[in-house]
Order: sequence, then C-alpha cells, then structure tokens
Amino acid sequence: MTATTALFAGMLSVASAPVSSAEVLHSGVVGVGANPLVGTQTGMTTLYVATTANTSGTSAYATTSATGLLADVGVAARSVGLLAKDTTTGTAQTVTMLTSGVLSLYSAVTTTVAFTVTSGTIGSSSTATASTRTFADPARTILLAQPAGADIAATGVALLWTAPSSAGTYTLSYYYQSNTSIPTLTSPSSGTLGAQITVTVVAASAGGSYSAPYSVCATKTSTTTATALTGTAAVDSTSSSVINGNSWYVGFILNDAYVANLSNGSLVATVTGGAVVNMDEDGDAASASLAAGTAATIVEYGNGNAGLIRISQGTAGAPVTSTLTLTYNGTTVCTKTVKILGAAATVEVSDIATVDLSGNATNVDWHGETAVSGSRAGHYYVTLKDSAGNIVYPATGDSFSMDPTTTTTTVTALAVAAADFATSTSSTLARSKSMGTFTCGPTAGQSSVKIRHTTTATGVTITSPAFVARCADDPYTYTASFDKASYVQGEVATLTVKFLDSKGNPANSLDAPGAATFTTPMLTAVDATGSATMLPNKDGVKTYTFTVGTPSGMTAGTYTAIIDFTSLTAVAATKQTPTYKLSTGGDTTTNADVLKSIVALIASINKQIQALQKLILKK
Repeated sequence: MTATTALFAGMLSVASAPVSSAEVLHSGVVGVGANPLVGTQTGMTTLYVATTANTSGTSAYATTSATGLLADVGVAARSVGLLAKDTTTGTAQTVTMLTSGVLSLYSAVTTTVAFTVTSGTIGSSSTATASTRTFADPARTILLAQPAGADIAATGVALLWTAPSSAGTYTLSYYYQSNTSIPTLTSPSSGTLGAQITVTVVAASAGGSYSAPYSVCATKTSTTTATALTGTAAVDSTSSSVINGNSWYVGFILNDAYVANLSNGSLVATVTGGAVVNMDEDGDAASASLAAGTAATIVEYGNGNAGLIRISQGTAGAPVTSTLTLTYNGTTVCTKTVKILGAAATVEVSDIATVDLSGNATNVDWHGETAVSGSRAGHYYVTLKDSAGNIVYPATGDSFSMDPTTTTTTVTALAVAAADFATSTSSTLARSKSMGTFTCGPTAGQSSVKIRHTTTATGVTITSPAFVARCADDPYTYTASFDKASYVQGEVATLTVKFLDSKGNPANSLDAPGAATFTTPMLTAVDATGSATMLPNKDGVKTYTFTVGTPSGMTAGTYTAIIDFTSLTAVAATKQTPTYKLSTGGDTTTNADVLKSIVALIASINKQIQALQKLILKK
C-alpha cells in the first residue's frame, strides 16, 4: 500500500492515504511580515517560498540546524526579486519574479527528496542531517538522499534557485520517497510529487502602481472594517439608500498588480450633493468610531491598505444623493453614488375606504394584504416623503394624529397604530405605506379631514392635505345598468352595480354584499362575478366587464340580464334586469325597415305632386 509521511513535532509517522496539498498555509503576501513557519506543514506535500522583505540584494537559504526547532527553519531565508506569491504550498503554487532573481525555498522531510526545474540553476542547499547531496549537470536537479533507517526525525531542507536571465514561464517540482516510489537524480519524477511551483519570470516589475483588478472599493450601510473586505464581503451593498441620520461607509484596499501594498501617497476623498466626508486611510478605526466629517473633501497621506470612508448628511434632515470620488496621487481609484433619505416633509393619503357607522371596523380584503405584509387591515394608506420626494418611514416612537380642527360628528377620529407603520422605502412594496383607520359617528355623511405625523426625535409635525372620509351603513339595496343600450359582437360591455344603504346613501366599502348570481345571455364575463368577499369601492360601486359574444358564436337580438345578490334580495333588494341589444355588426336591415322606407318615399312623392298642382292652378 502506498503511504505518505506526516510530520508532528518533528517526528515521522505514516499515513495510509495521501494528504491534500491544497491546504492554504502560505501568507501569499510579499514583503510583509515573517516567512511562513515549517511547523504548520502537513506531511511531505508542502514547500515554502521565503517572502519576507529583503532589500539587501543578497539571497539566503533557511537555517537547517539539527538541534533547532522546525518552526525556526525558514526564519533566515531570503529571496531576491520576488514580486508575487500565491497562498498555497502544494502542487498548484504560482510565483512572479524578476529575471535572474533568486527563490529561497525550504521544507522539512523524512525521506529522500529531489528538486528539479525546467530552467535556471539550483545553487546552494542545506540539510540538517548527513544526507547525500547530488547535483545533476547542468544544475537543474538536486537529490537529497537521507540515511537509511526505519524512523527518521523530520529535518529541515533548504535551497536557492536562480531564475533564468530570459523572461518566460518555468516549473519547479519537488518529489519525495514513498513506500514504492523513490526519486533518483536521473529520474526525479520516479518519486511522489509533493509540491510544484509555476514561476513567471518578467524583465520588469508591474508593481508600485494602482491596479483596479487587485484592489477593492465597496459600499456598506453598517459597521464594518476595510480589512474585512474579502470574498463576498468585497462587493457593494444591495441597499438603495440609508434612512435619515444614518451614514454610508466605503471600505477600500489599494494594491498593485502583485496584490502588494502601494507606497504612501496622497489620498483625496470628495463628495457632492450636500454630503460631508471623513476618512481613515489605514483602517484602524471601525465605522462605529469613525466620526462624521465636516467638509465635502478630506486629504490624508497613506497607502490605502485598509481604508475606510464615511459619507454623511451635511445638513441634518436634508436628503442627499452624493457621488464619492477617491483619488490616489491624482489617479481616480473609486467612484460610488449613494443616497441618504431626509426627514419626513410631506404626508400623502391614498386608497381611502368608506367606513361603517358608529365605529371603525375594518376588513382585511380592502387593501388586499391577505397574503403579504402581515395581513394589515385598515381604511387608508399614509405615505411619508422627504423634501426630495423619496419615500421614508416613521421611526419608532413617532406618532400620527388627527388635525383637531378637522374633527366632526361624522368623522370623530383618525389613527395609525405603531404595528401598522411603514417599514420599507420601496414603492413596489405595500409596507412602504403606513395603514390608518378613522372612526365614524352614527349618521351617514362625509368630512374633509387631515392627518398629522410627529417625529419624536425632533418634535416636528407635518400635516397632510385635506381628504374626504365618508361614513355609510351596510349594503341594503342595489341598482345595475350597462354602459350602453346596444353592442356589436366583439365589443366590451361594462355593468355597473351601485349599492345603497337603508337610507339610500351609497353603501360603505367594508361590508361585502355577499355572493351573486349573474345571468347575461350572449355575454362572456371577464371579471369574476360571484365572490362572496367582494367589496364595493369607496362610492359603493362595483363594475364588471364582459365581452360581447360567446365562444360558440352569437345571435343578434334583444336580451335581458338577471343580476341577483342573493343575500340582499332575500331581505329588501330587487333583482335587477337590465336590457341590452346585440348585433353581429353586418347588414341588419329588416323587412319592416324596408316597408317603412317605401311608405316614407311615397308620402314624399305625394307632397311633391300636391305642391306642383298648386303651382299650376296659380298660373
């Protein structure tokens, strides 16, 4: 059975299955921090590249002292000309470096290993044991043969590889001995592949300049830190706006083409539209502690490695639509447009019902929220907007009340319960509107009323334009009529049913008239006609639409419909029987029409003869 070795505290153990080489154990950041530690490696499937900063121009291989800790192996390693390194340590590693640069490589092994490259030169190497080091000619392969023995402690290995002087793509591979596969100098691939690096060698560095593909600039609506802008967090917020008094935050990370930090430079953030801006260029402040700015422009000096910007309203309560522009040394690196809603400035009332007498009973079917928004039931919608016309919603603690100057004995109260407050700013959602009720007295009628909204935080009260609130009793009788006396096949006929209360007033719109039976010869209903939960509109009216004709055809003639709301006709109402005439739209002349025309023609001729006789007699 083939096995691979696994290292724990410097000792050898045998695993019965290969260990994945895709584990992320490398920082992947060049020139920042210390080299990765060998002590974290798993098995023989890891190979490290020295990435710590090196400005000396001299390379160095790792310490491999037999008495040292594995964690110390890579401390002294230094590469030269290294531009970029990915985060992996297995067989899919990538490196970008300058021509003739030097990679300092290291690992820990328990068996014979071989390193081989497609070009360049393997130079200095080191091991902690008395291993036999053998170079191929040219020096593109090195074999590190370990002493024989069943239990060999993990030992550090290190080597330097000098890249070719010509730009190109090269491969460096690392093989190790397993139970049945042993690398040799002439055939290193006879061993088991433990790690592999694809090296891109370039003549000049593309680093040091801002690179959009490797940088991040993302909008957020709540507490964040720019250092968290990775993965899915590195995308803009899906929110279209934030509410009055809140701020937008923009996190940014500016890198060059090798995902390395830029050098310090001038960072300038500018906002438009009456906003103010503040910036923390190094990301040491969370958004919760970054204060609102005081001006539309702010300048800082830094590299933008983890920056944070706060965009706020310049004037409290004023709506803002602002475009942020961030530049680094004069180059635009980020542009974002955000919206901050203002304080409520107007109150609009819509979809008003007619309410039953002596109370404020509701019907959930009036606004049709049975399946959405928590099934609110009320008599009208209230929409708040800021001075720019954006929909806003009331805050916790805000209140609605009736303008007391509009209170009458007909409409005695207006109210909006906190549970029915709007909670959205999207005009496509019912919850962008608050839902209110009004209370009727015992007598039918209507009043012109107004509703007020008070913002608790500021004490500001705004009032709606006057709207008509009507009170009436339940449907008691009804009338029905078509919009025309006659129709041609293919036309649309509209039936209007008017419901009246017991006093003859248009009935309220919250008590359903009940189920109905419609008989309409030669007409096909477009609307459902028999719903027991149907409600009239605020004027006590319901209309139904029919197409003239049926799927099987139509016979011209005069017909009578029967409109029966059974629960009403069982008490006081009368079935309605509107009559209508239908034609097919062709020649509809009848014999009676022809005879009538002939008689009229004869009468006309007789009149002309009589007139001519009178004229002759006068002469």
